[in-house]
Amino acid sequence: MTRLHLHLLSDSTGETLEMIAKAALAQFDDADVVRHFWPMVRSRQHLDRIMGEITANPGLVLFTLVNSEIRERLEERCRALALPTVPALDAVTAKLEDMLGQEAKARPGRQHILDDAYFARVDAIHFTIAHDDGVAWEDWEEADIVLAGVSRTSKTPTSIYLANRGYKVANIPIVVESPPPPALFSLRRPLVVGLTTAPERLIQVRRNRLLSLSQSPTTDYVDQERVAKEVQVARRMFGDNGWPVIDVTRRSIEETAAAVIGLYQEYRAGGETTDAGAKPI
Repeated sequence: MTRLHLHLLSDSTGETLEMIAKAALAQFDDADVVRHFWPMVRSRQHLDRIMGEITANPGLVLFTLVNSEIRERLEERCRALALPTVPALDAVTAKLEDMLGQEAKARPGRQHILDDAYFARVDAIHFTIAHDDGVAWEDWEEADIVLAGVSRTSKTPTSIYLANRGYKVANIPIVVESPPPPALFSLRRPLVVGLTTAPERLIQVRRNRLLSLSQSPTTDYVDQERVAKEVQVARRMFGDNGWPVIDVTRRSIEETAAAVIGLYQEYRAGGETTDAGAKPI
């Protein structure tokens, strides 16, 4: 297999470019790709230093550069080296210009501007961290979303991911011996979503967790009968309260979060989500 050097050049943080590259590479199995990441490229001098590395490791050059002088210099230098270049956002930007009837502003990093949406996202992150694992249930009415589920159903990482998207999220573990606070069942503003998973998968995840903590993998925490009962109790609770349910058995954090966002948008639009309580999605 031939090794490919992939150079990612951005005049901002490069997050968008990294996501595009990651999504594209996910379509190829066992690809031998070496990624070279070059953020905040905003001067010819910086670009010239990078070109030395590109020359030493020739490959595909993917870029998001709005400064016409810098991007033209990059394309010129790459043509001289017979290296392909891909302007990752050009096609989308050009189509938006046509549809909106205006020219793009060509300002780097505009998606990271410190506007109201940015500070709302920061506030959501603070709220979510402060309301992890059943903490501060008195404030749950301020949440957008409350995630409920037995231990190790990805409640915390899903909450953090959603917070980075601007949603205030609280989460609560469902423990058979310790019922959740009554406030959970009387919430009016937040959408409560139940997370469930296959008991077999849950046992595997819990065993790996115990091993990582150098603890015995033979406790009640991973007992097959006990775990099955936990999952059953949680599912019954979700169904009794009409909460939508997401089965996370074969979902990534991102996929679970996307499903939660879809349910939340329906909820805020007045759509019914109660049917999901009987059949996990």
